[in-house]
Amino acid sequence: MNNKTTGSIGEFLARSFLRLKGYRIVEKNYVTGRGVGCGELDIVACKRHTLVFVEVKSRQNMTDALSAIKNTQQKRIVRAAEVYLARHKKWQGFDVRFDAIFVSGWRIRHIKNMCSADV
Repeated sequence: MNNKTTGSIGEFLARSFLRLKGYRIVEKNYVTGRGVGCGELDIVACKRHTLVFVEVKSRQNMTDALSAIKNTQQKRIVRAAEVYLARHKKWQGFDVRFDAIFVSGWRIRHIKNMCSADV
């Protein structure tokens, strides 16, 4: 299986996992646009009054998955969330959280508050 397929399956499993935990999926693979230095948000989800930006990493083993999000990528995710919130005013006033979901085979690990930022 190639990386794109593995990533797509991992994101599908992550969205399913979040739905089972009571989250509503608001966006998937949201691209902030070129030239804004941000990129893509894998999943934007909502639960109660919290908007959650979720980064998904799929790897052959969980150890590799857990080490896949570096500081530079965390900063990119925060910038992408800032762009998203600026474009979608309906989420103003919601709490914001940054989570990560790691997928290895059928194993899923959800880490809440993977990075702290004031957005």
